[in-house]
Amino acid sequence: MKYIILVGDGMGDMPQEALGGKTPLEHAATPHMDRLAQKGLIGLAQTIPPGKDPGSDTANMSLFGYDPAIYHTGRAPIEAAAMAVELGQDDIAFRCNLVTLDWQADATIMAEYSAGHIDSESAAKLIQALQAGLGREGLAFYPGVSYRHLLVWRNGPLDAATVPPHDRSGQPVDDVLDAGGDLGAVNELTRASWPLLQEQPVNLERIEAGQPPANSIWLWGQGTKPSYITYQERFGLSGLVVSAVDLVKGLGVLAGLEAVEVPGATGWLDTNYAGKVAAALNGLRDGDVVYLHVEAPDEASHAGDLELKLKAIELFDSQIVGPLLEGLAGLGEHRILLATDHFTPLSTRTHGSQAVPYVLWDSANPRPGAAGYHEAAAADGLFEPQAFKLAEKLVRGF
Repeated sequence: MKYIILVGDGMGDMPQEALGGKTPLEHAATPHMDRLAQKGLIGLAQTIPPGKDPGSDTANMSLFGYDPAIYHTGRAPIEAAAMAVELGQDDIAFRCNLVTLDWQADATIMAEYSAGHIDSESAAKLIQALQAGLGREGLAFYPGVSYRHLLVWRNGPLDAATVPPHDRSGQPVDDVLDAGGDLGAVNELTRASWPLLQEQPVNLERIEAGQPPANSIWLWGQGTKPSYITYQERFGLSGLVVSAVDLVKGLGVLAGLEAVEVPGATGWLDTNYAGKVAAALNGLRDGDVVYLHVEAPDEASHAGDLELKLKAIELFDSQIVGPLLEGLAGLGEHRILLATDHFTPLSTRTHGSQAVPYVLWDSANPRPGAAGYHEAAAADGLFEPQAFKLAEKLVRGF
């Protein structure tokens, strides 16, 4: 038996007036996801536990099968695992975004939480400059993918009330930048990055080309080193995680799965879909489980772009789900958990805590399901208040 967890990040949303009251997931053409829903167990699952922020860390942790109330120590330490950055007992890992701030007359605006989805090569040069200019004993910058990077700060301010930059897209951030206490230490480092980044050739070239400069760092999601029970220890399974996002790769590494590198995997709509599917199918020939994640619908939601979100959902269905189902037909019996990790409503452009639609599908045991895969159909199905239990059902049976 092979086990597949398919995640379209941030696909969940609210009804849209422009779509006649349908959600993007309900309106989009998704014949392959609908096929799973029509012959599987469909319902809603609570991926964000009560009292936890609605982040991709807790949501994907739940879908991997780990209770965030037990295993979550912060977002950045998970990304450190993906980057093979070993954390010491006194180390605090921070997510280090490269962002674009706009200093207006009366406010500082979070103009671009991703610095215009800066490419990884350009970003690495900026992180290198930050390490040379601001790095020191006990304070180190590590390059990641696109705008997503890592800072490891020995005895850093663990309790600082940091704010995810995508929560402030297009909004003032002076209340954060002017805060004191533990957050004040974070802000001191953020402000120190401004003159250094302003003079970098990468940013001068971006301005010349009409692209947003990565003119600030933004630190958030801090935490300490976590410890997990692996899939091998728990289920006797081996496998891999396929994602462009270090956060999801890190969860896979902590679960004892191999994090594969797919050339051209970007976390955006231009990601290498075929490469991801090929990596998943190749891994399943020798392994037992694959966690296949696509970030693009979430990024389109953060941009507040309905057309992009529809396109991202349809690409996930046509370029990931469809080809994967075709390839799985030659690998014997298999089970699939299809889900979105969390809602990312276009109206708020940030994550929500709503229960998400899921499908459990067994190639050897089809059953009457729903008309399609979307929020309304799932609401009539089986509610799972603790989404981390879905992985157990996937392996043990449902």
